[in-house]
Amino acid sequence: MAITLSFVFLCILLNTAAQILLKAATNHMGTISFAWAHLWATATQIAFNPYLIIGLSLYVFSVIFWLVVLSRIQVGMAYPLSSLGYITTAIAAAYFLGENFSLLRMIGIFVIIGGVYLVAQS
Repeated sequence: MAITLSFVFLCILLNTAAQILLKAATNHMGTISFAWAHLWATATQIAFNPYLIIGLSLYVFSVIFWLVVLSRIQVGMAYPLSSLGYITTAIAAAYFLGENFSLLRMIGIFVIIGGVYLVAQS
C-alpha cells in the first residue's frame, strides 16, 4: 500500500507541476484568441511554447502513473486522494507565480484535507 500511495503523491506532484507550467505558458503567450484572424499565430505560439510542451508531457506521465494506481486500489479511494492536488497547486501558485494565498483559501484547503482524511478512513 505504501508504494501505491507513493504513486498517488507522484501523480499529484506531476499534476501540480503541469498546472504551474501551463499557467506560465499562458502568462508568456498572453490572452489566447481563437479568432480566425489570429488562428495561425495562436497555433504557432501554442505549438512552440516550451512551458506548454513540458506541462503537457508531465500530464502524460501523470496518467501513466495514475493507471498504476488504479490497477492497485479502488478508484473511490484513489480519486479523493488526488484532491490533495488542490493544496499543492495553490501553494505552488503562490510560491512560483505570486498568486494570492488568502486566509479564505487556506480555510478551504483545510476543509479539503479534512474531507480527504474522512474518505481515507472509510
